[in-house]
Amino acid sequence: MSDMLKTHVAVVGGGPGGYAAAFMAADLGLDVTLIEVEENPGGTCLYRGCIPSKALLHVAKLINDAREAAAYGVHFAEPRVDLDKVRESTQAVVQQLTGGLGQLCGARKVKYIQGRATLLDPHTLTISTSDGTEQRMRAEFVILAPGSRPTLFGPLIDSPRIMNSTDALQLQDIPKTLLVIGGGYIGLELGSVYASLGTEVTVVEMMDGILPGADRDLVKPLEARLKTLFHAIHVGTKVQEMKVRKNGMSVVLEGPEVEKGARTVDKVLVSVGRKPNSSGLGLKNTQVQVDERGYIRVDNQCRTAEPSIFAIGDVVGGMMLAHKASHEGRVAAQVIAGENVAFEPQAIPAVVFTDPEIAWCGLTESDAQKSGRNVSIGRFPWAASGRATTLHRSEGMTKIICDPQSNQLLGMGIVGSGAGELISEGALAIEMGAIASDLDLTIHPHPTLSETIMESAATLFGHSTHLFRPKRR
Repeated sequence: MSDMLKTHVAVVGGGPGGYAAAFMAADLGLDVTLIEVEENPGGTCLYRGCIPSKALLHVAKLINDAREAAAYGVHFAEPRVDLDKVRESTQAVVQQLTGGLGQLCGARKVKYIQGRATLLDPHTLTISTSDGTEQRMRAEFVILAPGSRPTLFGPLIDSPRIMNSTDALQLQDIPKTLLVIGGGYIGLELGSVYASLGTEVTVVEMMDGILPGADRDLVKPLEARLKTLFHAIHVGTKVQEMKVRKNGMSVVLEGPEVEKGARTVDKVLVSVGRKPNSSGLGLKNTQVQVDERGYIRVDNQCRTAEPSIFAIGDVVGGMMLAHKASHEGRVAAQVIAGENVAFEPQAIPAVVFTDPEIAWCGLTESDAQKSGRNVSIGRFPWAASGRATTLHRSEGMTKIICDPQSNQLLGMGIVGSGAGELISEGALAIEMGAIASDLDLTIHPHPTLSETIMESAATLFGHSTHLFRPKRR
């Protein structure tokens, strides 16, 4: 073992939370070391999640747009998919972005160690490096950003016919039939990719609807479109049995709309959630507290019960989103640098990158109903949007949630093409304490989809230009 290394801040995990924390700490003048198992920063998001999945979703969109161009009188031949080229293109995107992050480490003078770190005490780490050696490091502060991993499902069956999200992104082949277990955003996004490539996709979800927890007004248009893309969507349905056969996977489903008996599918995608990577960090050698589900407990400054150790991202629970982790990482770095800051967002936007996309931030109508809170709701259907009509995508809707007395904006939800690009206006408005009239009086360009935000606010006052819905008096 080599001599003890020293650093002011050691960041364990190089995902969007970890590298954001390391970069912010370095920008604030601190001596920083970033420890990550991959050759470059990026984490699950860049290597096996957000980025490769969006690259494949773009391929799926190109295929679907070509098929739907007939509505404009433009006809294309059925696409021929070169899987090797698709994988090569996706990997090029990953390498470009992760390589860029590696360069940013150098530019910021962040020391980068490829390896796996374990805490020996609140200030000492042992690092198993990629070359098989071990190093010890002394750090004044540690930021834990180990991320999460796919949750296992049912009996542990070792078969290439069973995929998790990481396996599915490899796109080894295009199976004739695919069963997706889990109707959350991961299952729906990846199911959409395979369906667009020609696979017969069936989705099963044990809850009463797909995207459990999402606003039902937003889910309905997506579900209607997915039913034309997928072979079937079965909600309130469980997988009772799953066995490997010579010709595929034998699966028995139990639900209100499924036939009794076993069915055979070529492959199964298990997408039933993710669990935190809190084990193997050496937390038992510290005062860091972990809850019953494995999430590390932190305060609003991302500090654990151990004063020198902070934790951010998926491992602390809440919304498992890259941008949430990034902001937590920045907060942790600022606190270590002595700044008086806290992680207290009013709205964290979430996006499901299906087609149509779903995006929301702040309070949802279902959340308001569960808490018994009275709210005012403004809805603007995209059937009344000129821009949506020109795109032949009038199934969308923009929805705002406001306080009935003050009209302060509490939440926003959008379903439709490009919803993920539109939702940031809602997040900004909520963070700034805007009221509905602020959105109504802000002149939006015509014809755009962003106009639907202005029009949804106008519906609360009964004077939406393109939707006649008088206010009740």
